[in-house]
Amino acid sequence: MSYRAFFGAILALGLIGFVQAAPLPPVPPSVTEAGMLRAGVRCDQPPYGYQDSNGDFAGVEVEMSRQIADWALGSRDKVSFTCVTAENRVPQLLGRKVDMLIATLGVTPERQRVIDFTIPYRWGASDVLVRKDSGIDTIAALRGKTLATLKGSVQAKWFEDYEPEVKTLRMNSAADALQTFRQGRADAYTHDAATLVVVTAHDDSVRLVGEPFQISDAAIGVRKNETQWRDYLSAAVTRMHEEHLFRPWVERLVPENIRSYYLSVFEEPRPEESH
Repeated sequence: MSYRAFFGAILALGLIGFVQAAPLPPVPPSVTEAGMLRAGVRCDQPPYGYQDSNGDFAGVEVEMSRQIADWALGSRDKVSFTCVTAENRVPQLLGRKVDMLIATLGVTPERQRVIDFTIPYRWGASDVLVRKDSGIDTIAALRGKTLATLKGSVQAKWFEDYEPEVKTLRMNSAADALQTFRQGRADAYTHDAATLVVVTAHDDSVRLVGEPFQISDAAIGVRKNETQWRDYLSAAVTRMHEEHLFRPWVERLVPENIRSYYLSVFEEPRPEESH
């Protein structure tokens, strides 16, 4: 049985709490010889990956990277981080700037043609942020309007495929896209629902449309033909779930008023998409 099938069976049966952690497979020689992991992470996507007020890397995906370094190389400190964006993360991996992407990376057919993925560690959905008084209550109501999004993001591709009547402004970073929306140059802003939940928690003038779309799995990205490394990372993801590591990371990194959403994407089955 593949790691993906094994993990799916565990989730389906609700047995994560009762499965004894299996030993991890051997660490690839290339990893042990290097002595240091290089992880591509997001720097503008709290709580998954960001830099805190001291400039230090933080977030659930950063914690995942450190845990992998601990298991593979014996120390949480044996990992270096590179900030990646939605647009440049796959090129950074293919260009061998990093050894793995733990960077809010959704599994899509387009990406699967050029890189490999581990089993998923969470699911994610997208939503749309609008002003409370905008009158925009559905995705269909965005037709003819302007939507801020990120270059190279799954949200940009989704609107291109399913809602071509919506004009998109594709920005380089989440901060740029949000600023474009706040300055009134866009009627709405689309991103991962997890990111938008954080925005609404700090800004009473905005709300979510509440029509989740582009529901997908998030997984670790690796280069093609690095099967042993991919399988090691898949086993590491399975062990993280078996040992319930995601809950304490979320509880430490996410404010209580929005914590339930993040716990659900790591611990509950992926919902069905209506579109």
